[in-house]
Amino acid sequence: MTIEPPAPGEPRRPHGPRDPGDAWVVAPTGEKYWGRFGAAGLLALDPERGVLLQHRVSWSHFGGTWALPGGARHEGESARDGALRESAEEAGVPVDAVRARFESVLDLGIWSYSTLVADVTTPFEPVISDPESVALEWVAVDRVTDLPLHPGFAAAWPALRAALGSRPAIVVDVANVMGSVPDGWWKDRAGAATRLVTKLSRLAEQGVDADLLGLSATRWFPRVVAVLEGQSRAAEPVAPALEVRRAPGEGDDEIVEAVRGLVGAFDPVVVVTGDRELAARVEALGATVRGARWALDQLG
Repeated sequence: MTIEPPAPGEPRRPHGPRDPGDAWVVAPTGEKYWGRFGAAGLLALDPERGVLLQHRVSWSHFGGTWALPGGARHEGESARDGALRESAEEAGVPVDAVRARFESVLDLGIWSYSTLVADVTTPFEPVISDPESVALEWVAVDRVTDLPLHPGFAAAWPALRAALGSRPAIVVDVANVMGSVPDGWWKDRAGAATRLVTKLSRLAEQGVDADLLGLSATRWFPRVVAVLEGQSRAAEPVAPALEVRRAPGEGDDEIVEAVRGLVGAFDPVVVVTGDRELAARVEALGATVRGARWALDQLG
C-alpha cells in the first residue's frame, strides 16, 4: 500500500490544521480508502426516529450517496473515540446523548473501518457543521435501503441491522466470582469486592468480544450489573460504567430480581456464577449462565 495526501485544493476539511490521519491509503490494486490510521463512523439509533444518516456532498468519495457520519481516525485514537469525535464534528452529535452498544470492524489488512452502533439516550437534532454533508436525516430502519447508499455502508447494513436485535446484559455474582480466587479475600471482603467491581467497570467500558457472548459484529458494550451481599456491600468501587446493586438480604434473591427486570428488554442476559441452584433459577427466567472463570479471563 501507499499513503497519498489529499490533492491540492481538495475541499475536505478546509479549515484548520490537517491531522496526519487525513490521507488516502492506496491499495496495490488501486483502491483508495480515506484515513491513514483507519476510519470510523457512528450509527446512532433513536428508538422513535430510526438511524441518523448523512447525505454526502457531491465532491466527497462516492458523493451523492447516504452513509454514516464519520471519517479518518487520528493517530493513536480508538475507533470508538474516532466515531464519536467525527459524528460530533460532522453532525453535532452530543457525546453524552448516545450509549455505545456494539462495534463492527471491517479489517482489510491495509485499512480498517469501524462502525460504532450507539443508542440515543437523550434525543437531539443533528446539525450540519462541516461542508461534507448536504443533509442529515433520521431514517426509519425499514427505509434505509430505499436510499442510494454508499457502497461500503450498503454492504455492511444487512449485518448491522440484524445485530440491532441484540442488547446484551451481564449480571455478576460478585461473592461467587470473588470466592473462586484464593487471594485472601476473606480477610477484607469489602476491599476485595471493591477491586473486583472496579475491574468489571473497566470491562463494561472496554467491551466484550462478540464471540464470548455468542453474537455477531466485533465487540459489544453490554449493560453490566454487579450484585454485592454481606460484608461486600461496604465496597466503595470506582465503577461509573456499571450498575452496583447491594442486596438487602440474600445475594441470590437480588440476582434473580435483577434478571427478572432485564429479561425482555435485553438479550442475551448472561449471569456469571458458579452456584448451581442460582444458575437453575435464572435459567428458568431465560438467562444463560457462565462460570466465574469466564469473567476472570477477561479481567486479566
